[in-house]
Amino acid sequence: MTPLPRRFAFASAALFLVAFAASAQFGPVKLTTSGYVMGFVGEDEPDLHTYLGIPYAAPPLGDLRFRPPRPVTPGRTPIDAIVEPPSCMQAPYPEGGFYAQPLVEVSEDCLYLNLWTAGDEGDRRPVMVWIHGGALTRGSGSLPLYDGTALARKGVVVVTVNYRLGAFGYLAHPALSAESDQGVSGNYGVLDQIFALQWVRDNIATFGGDPDRVTIFGESAGAWSVNVLQASPLARGLFHRAIGQSGGFFDGLPVLRSSEDGSAESAGEAFARRLGIEGGDAAARLRELDAEAILAEASKQGAFATRPNVDGWVLPKQVAEIYRAGEQADVPVLVGSNRDEATSLMGRMLPSNKSGVEFLVKSQFPDVADEFFEAYPVATDADARRAFIDAFSDRVFAWHMKTWAALSETVSSPAWLYFFTHAPPHPEKEFYGAYHAAEIAYAFDNLDKLDYEYAEEDHELAEAMSGYWVAFASTGDPNPPGNPDLPAWPEFRPDTARHLEFGSTVEAGSHLHRDRMALWDRFFEVTQP
Repeated sequence: MTPLPRRFAFASAALFLVAFAASAQFGPVKLTTSGYVMGFVGEDEPDLHTYLGIPYAAPPLGDLRFRPPRPVTPGRTPIDAIVEPPSCMQAPYPEGGFYAQPLVEVSEDCLYLNLWTAGDEGDRRPVMVWIHGGALTRGSGSLPLYDGTALARKGVVVVTVNYRLGAFGYLAHPALSAESDQGVSGNYGVLDQIFALQWVRDNIATFGGDPDRVTIFGESAGAWSVNVLQASPLARGLFHRAIGQSGGFFDGLPVLRSSEDGSAESAGEAFARRLGIEGGDAAARLRELDAEAILAEASKQGAFATRPNVDGWVLPKQVAEIYRAGEQADVPVLVGSNRDEATSLMGRMLPSNKSGVEFLVKSQFPDVADEFFEAYPVATDADARRAFIDAFSDRVFAWHMKTWAALSETVSSPAWLYFFTHAPPHPEKEFYGAYHAAEIAYAFDNLDKLDYEYAEEDHELAEAMSGYWVAFASTGDPNPPGNPDLPAWPEFRPDTARHLEFGSTVEAGSHLHRDRMALWDRFFEVTQP
């Protein structure tokens, strides 16, 4: 994982170029704020242009580590945007884990984006900017599942973005705050995303995109990021619609300065001390550390130790407070979650009997335990497994998405809610069901990127779901104009909780899990509008 500047990775690209020459050809050269970039076109689709690895910010190396992103210094020769860029620094997924997958080169030099377009300059097509998931510690915009070809064929320009992860993207520390013009630190991953959106604003018209019709969308930690970007005043005006798939931050974020040990800066100080760093030169020494040492220490903290923080600049207040006050970006939102989020995240650790679930509930939720068992009946061991999957999926995902949609009432723009219940044909379909991230292949219409034996109903669902996503990006309403074959998707209202279910059929419903959502409303003590 030794950082390697991408422009000098000639040897690793040589074999790719041989294969590339046999199946594709170079595309048009485009002038951007990063310099001239040259992508490629497929042999069978000369109108579809792909650009892989456009730098949108300077490499955050050396003195630029733990700083907000800086502009690229354009070079004299075109950038060959034909090779997948490095992923940002991260540990590999556990071998054999549900989400285990090979990554391309990993480096601190990782602030790149990929772009797919079938448009010409001046076309002004809607733009969809994808923010990948991975708990803010893993992932890449270059995973095959996020390939934008199919969506670009439907008339949008697709952009996928890398952003700094883990400690590289979110470490706050008093020494770093002291040297900042704003007096804050951390949130570098969010600032990367904002910088990428600024790049899109300034350059997307060159690729046939409309800078006034930009949709941000993401899943899991990508949806967390969309949630934060809608709350951040720094991202205002950079996007015009938002899609959140299974991820929201309505249960609180770390606070930057606090006497409590859990504050972002005190956590950063403890992190630095474990690496033998403290004192007045802490910032300089943090930048001198080997990247592998930072990664190794960060990997000991667990997947959910890394989060944005409330710094008064990127985030003035807690996300929930911003939304309750109607201070988020006033844009249409489309949000939702999956029925069986828990299965792939917990795997065989799922409790399988009644006594196990009862113990967990009474220890974790003592104040609402009685209400819990009313909302999630546990009469048998089979009931217990289903109850735990539902409760985990509701508490961690569905409640946040419902709350996100409901809090759109504080602004003038509408919201739409979905619930994904279709079980992809995974080899262990009966165990995993509609697992966490199952909807991504359908929203991208990328079923061919997974080695499953799909049926005709899968392809029909992918065509429908991607059609709603593209319509939303185009008009701010997911209902495709002039397409009577797709069921109408009603707007969300807190009093009716209308939503669209993507299951064996696509159909509208109301009052999605009303009693279960009411339980979590009381648990989180969030005042609904």
